[in-house]
Amino acid sequence: MITVIGMGPAHTAPAHTPTPLPERTALLVGARRHLDAVRPHLPANANAAPDTHTDTDTTELVLGPLAPALDTIADHVDRGLPVTVLASGDPGFFGIVRALADRFGPGLLDVRPGVSSVAAAFSRLGLPWDDAVVVSAHGRDPRTAVNLCRAHPKVAVLTGPGAGPAELGAALADTGRTLVVASALGDPERERVEPVTPAEAAARDWGTAVSLVLCLDERRALGGARTVAGIPARPAGWALPEEAFAFRDSMITKFEVRALALARLAPGPGDLVWDVGAGSGSVAVECARLGAAAVAVEKDLDGAERIRGNAASHGVDVRVVRGAAPGALAGLADDPDAVFVGGGGRELPEIVAVCARRARRAVVVALAALDRVPAARAALTDAGLVCDGVLLQSSRLAPLPGEVTRLAATNPVFLLWGLRTPVSSEGVVQ
Repeated sequence: MITVIGMGPAHTAPAHTPTPLPERTALLVGARRHLDAVRPHLPANANAAPDTHTDTDTTELVLGPLAPALDTIADHVDRGLPVTVLASGDPGFFGIVRALADRFGPGLLDVRPGVSSVAAAFSRLGLPWDDAVVVSAHGRDPRTAVNLCRAHPKVAVLTGPGAGPAELGAALADTGRTLVVASALGDPERERVEPVTPAEAAARDWGTAVSLVLCLDERRALGGARTVAGIPARPAGWALPEEAFAFRDSMITKFEVRALALARLAPGPGDLVWDVGAGSGSVAVECARLGAAAVAVEKDLDGAERIRGNAASHGVDVRVVRGAAPGALAGLADDPDAVFVGGGGRELPEIVAVCARRARRAVVVALAALDRVPAARAALTDAGLVCDGVLLQSSRLAPLPGEVTRLAATNPVFLLWGLRTPVSSEGVVQ
């Protein structure tokens, strides 16, 4: 049997464990701070020299690289010896339980969770966290955490080297978010829970005691009652009718075109999507509704204000960058997962080329003019994307006098898309 004990956020005293240590442990595994905390409560012979140990003694293993530790645990398990693993907080929450269950099977584990650092941090602020998105940046690409912080009003980030408060602050400088840096949670002498601006976070050396960072939009930190925890459920519908947005004249991507564009963009939580030549921002808003961080690039002042209004009316965050592409794209430091390019103009091939070079997954281009299709397609393929497209021509039901109905044709639109990798027969990007 492997007993896994969560030490709580403090891991400074045995009182922070939810249950006492097992009466007998042949192998005790944990970080040095965990072992130091429980060592006074081990049997007297626990610290005997390794060559004098018997099966009734306890051997300590300081947790470093995971693979060798799992091999040592396996050796004890094969010999029928009890193992205890110490971990921080709830070890089933982004913790070691996953690795242990994968190697030994969940039936061999006796998990005794402590209070997670996420729960402890929110408790210090007096905030509920059933509506919080929790993301780990420890040993992972921090861009997913950054994009979630941009898109959602309440995010807990489990930090790591290269993805701490300073790095998050630098990436979120333009968001207006509040970062709450929680350090040494549970330690009565060293605990600090500090609300700071992203700029303040970026300017400091936070040391090694940071437990996690909360990213909050304080205007929306308290929402209504939740039924499903974490990321909100996907919206009930997308490809919303044009009437769901404010727009000028007919300058909006029609819902039929938007439906296919969204299918090829495939926006989701952790993604970053650009809407270039955004107009009303309808594509950016829909991507944000589906959980992605969205940037709308629009050259006109009234268009930029219209996009902000549309985003606010749908309860999502869209970063609006006012400027003309392709020049305005140079100021966007983070490469997007997907890009939608609307509108036209002589600069279209250059705009598509810039977007195709930087997009990690997909570029979708909507065109009304036939003679611009070849140049846009060439820009996608020259960047190494696999290009495809379709001409969309739809007719909508329209009433006529006498309670009869006709078909009213909409203007045809070419939709081109380029994918960074081929699509499987099931339609999944590989």
